[in-house]
Amino acid sequence: MNSKQFKNLYTRELDKLEKEVAAYQTDDEMWIVVPGTINSAGNLVQHLIGNLRTYIGHALGDVPYARDRDAEFAKRLFTKETLLVEITVLQGILDSALSKLTDNELQQEYPSEVLVMFPEQSVHIILTHLLIHLGYHLGQINYHRRFAMAMN
Repeated sequence: MNSKQFKNLYTRELDKLEKEVAAYQTDDEMWIVVPGTINSAGNLVQHLIGNLRTYIGHALGDVPYARDRDAEFAKRLFTKETLLVEITVLQGILDSALSKLTDNELQQEYPSEVLVMFPEQSVHIILTHLLIHLGYHLGQINYHRRFAMAMN
């Protein structure tokens, strides 16, 4: 996969995330913890924003970002509207970071001072992992939204 393909896939998934967040009727619905789960959709969205801003925006796009991973899961940092703004900002950051990656850079080692996940961790492998992570949580958010809205 090349940088254009990564960019297209991340754009597609972030568009889906934006639609999921927009589909919540109220802010409070986003923060319900569905029985049998431990995270609200709001916390999962905050987590995705922090994750992607850290491991793509900051590490590959040189966009400064100070992450508070614990707060992503423990606090209500944003409203529905500010989450939508944050997703739009994230889309721009990822577009810029992914657009400038060359095929050669995709094969280079991902900066180990940022993240050590695999013995051989090329930028390509980490981008693939992060895309899978985004899709996984996007599915959880979709399920949460449908369940939370049915509860009301």
